[in-house]
Amino acid sequence: MAGKKYVDGFVIPVPKDNIAEYKKIATKAGKVWMDHGALAYYECVGDDLDTDFGTSFPKLTKLKPDETVIFAWIVYKSRSHRDKVNAKVMADPRMTAMSKQKPLFNIKRMSYGGFNSLVVL
Repeated sequence: MAGKKYVDGFVIPVPKDNIAEYKKIATKAGKVWMDHGALAYYECVGDDLDTDFGTSFPKLTKLKPDETVIFAWIVYKSRSHRDKVNAKVMADPRMTAMSKQKPLFNIKRMSYGGFNSLVVL
């Protein structure tokens, strides 16, 4: 995926007991994003989070003992491409249906931002 891209990034503390259900919903959501033009969609679950380097994800997210971290990102051609894709995603009936389900995590603790790529190898 050479060349500069635009990326939406997410850090989400999720209860460990909800990971299997989260995966099902994230898989469905990823298909919606890809159907509307996202270049790549990743959802990763924490595995090696206890580190002495920098600020660990558990410290950053104030992780509770029964939670883990989801680190996710979606890749687009540009910010304007992201805006077009996201508008289509938010209007998609599949997303509307998913948004009516019981939340699997506290959305107020989710971190999100859009990023211009700086280095792409």
